[in-house]
Amino acid sequence: MSYQIGMRIPPRIGAEGISQTARWAAEAGLDILDVPQLTPEIKQACEQAGIGIGSVDAQQTSKLLSRDEAVRGDAVESVKQQMSAISELAGSVMFMCLVPEDLALPRKEGFAIWKDTFPELVRHAEQTGIYMAIEGWPGPAPHYPTLGCTPEMWRAMFEAIPSRHFGLNYDPSHLVRLGIDYLRALTEFGDRIVHCHGKDTEILHDELYECGVLPATFGPKYAFSEGSWRYTIPGHGEVEWSKVAVRLDRIGYKGAVSIELEDHRYWGSLEAERLGIVKAAEHLSKYFR
Repeated sequence: MSYQIGMRIPPRIGAEGISQTARWAAEAGLDILDVPQLTPEIKQACEQAGIGIGSVDAQQTSKLLSRDEAVRGDAVESVKQQMSAISELAGSVMFMCLVPEDLALPRKEGFAIWKDTFPELVRHAEQTGIYMAIEGWPGPAPHYPTLGCTPEMWRAMFEAIPSRHFGLNYDPSHLVRLGIDYLRALTEFGDRIVHCHGKDTEILHDELYECGVLPATFGPKYAFSEGSWRYTIPGHGEVEWSKVAVRLDRIGYKGAVSIELEDHRYWGSLEAERLGIVKAAEHLSKYFR
């Protein structure tokens, strides 16, 4: 099966403006763009470049997990309006990372708030044809408060909300750094995957010896790292993309694989970002095309 390959828009590439970004992405052989929002201007720029829309970022998601009921209520209405607007422009995937407003909020308490807040959002997603894709980044140290970043949480969340309109953004890079079997996760939760990120993680064994799985006391040696691991482009880390492709094919996944560029070697300039995207796409193309 052939998949669409795309990218989240890195900062220097994005600074060129949506029209130039879309044109460059199409010239680089990409099929879709993940966008921070979906407006008529962005949709038109992508259509003119011959490139599709992947995921669209949700706004105000931290407020959905606020301890303040009024703040949550306003955020729910805002996200529902965003869903309707995305649907009107023929978008279908809403990307969200469930990091609470209070970064010290225990995940168990955050889950209780989520369980109360999200059924209304999911009903609106069903009505508008939107699929929520939650991101597995665990959040910032030291609390790692993000909901939905481990199989333990996914199981509880999908039991509470069985609707397929609440699903996963599959990003194996986060699972690798957490020590979670990224292939087993595909097998167990494959039917809830609505979007995929093409990002990898290298385990830094010397640094793992130095600080274990704890964040490095005196700071990591590399950007996009906490010490014993670093995020990389696909092909430079631990993920066996050939096996990911086989399992996505088996479960009938029909979405995109979108490069999320977080690699210190391909960062800091427009040329570096473009090179990182091209190299990532070349590697993913071996298995997804």
